[in-house]
Amino acid sequence: MTLDDRTASGTSRPGGPGLLAGRTVSRIGYGAMQLEHLKDDPAAAVALLLKAVDQGVDHVDTAHFYGHGFVNHAIREALRPEDEVLVVSKVGAAPDTGGPFPLRLAQRPAELRQAVEQDLKELGLEQVPVVNLRRASLGPGLIAEGEQVVDLDDQLAVMTELRDAGKIGAIGISNVGMDELRRALPVGLACVQNAYSLVYRGDEELLELCRAEGIAWVPYFPLGGAFPAMPKVADAPEVRDAARELDRTPAQIGLAWLLHHAPNVLLIPGTSNPDHLDANLATGTVTLDARSMAALDAVPSRTAGTLG
Repeated sequence: MTLDDRTASGTSRPGGPGLLAGRTVSRIGYGAMQLEHLKDDPAAAVALLLKAVDQGVDHVDTAHFYGHGFVNHAIREALRPEDEVLVVSKVGAAPDTGGPFPLRLAQRPAELRQAVEQDLKELGLEQVPVVNLRRASLGPGLIAEGEQVVDLDDQLAVMTELRDAGKIGAIGISNVGMDELRRALPVGLACVQNAYSLVYRGDEELLELCRAEGIAWVPYFPLGGAFPAMPKVADAPEVRDAARELDRTPAQIGLAWLLHHAPNVLLIPGTSNPDHLDANLATGTVTLDARSMAALDAVPSRTAGTLG
């Protein structure tokens, strides 16, 4: 076992070691969005984060619009500098508690800058290690209209300025197609976050480009089912068969497939339940042999263009 196989606290890395923004991190991290379900019990939110770190998680994904800052404050309360946890945030949206959705788009350069400043304040950091620019020109999710239609170059200019000023350490991008990804490559991307799963893998070319460029691929909706027309990984018969054969849950099989599929994949499954956290982290111990991978690779995939 090498030093990269263990975190700063000496704990084994869930999923093994991966690279993000030039740092070695555990390939299974934690997506903190669901912590907002614990808004009425902040101590439970902090305890869940501490449990994750104790089990080797050193990559936590957040955003100001997760619980209108609640999640960021919980992270600030839980994490210490010596934990060496790489915190990743995202900009491009803002809370909208009175609207039809819990968030609204905030794509304009001034809004991106404001969001980073909000993260710094809430997280109590002098620099956010990685910030993802969440684009809104493609589905799934909200599509930009009117003043929220902003050219990618204008957004990247602001992100680069913030990086040059030391307010963010590295730039990521989210919810992009191939053209936008290629246009963003010159800024030196740390990661790409797109909707991607075993049953929703239309972005295979983007994943392969990221692999060739040394960019981490961090899928969101890794188990599908986030929208009514989006398929669920657990519904695939091949996934259920593998789960029975290996005595695992369908979710664990779906997450394990992602880890086996490409070495630059990093996972950030989220939960507000401690037992579910244990199950997510145990995914790193699932071994899929060539026969199992072949069966799972053959599962039909849908794309954004086939939703609806």
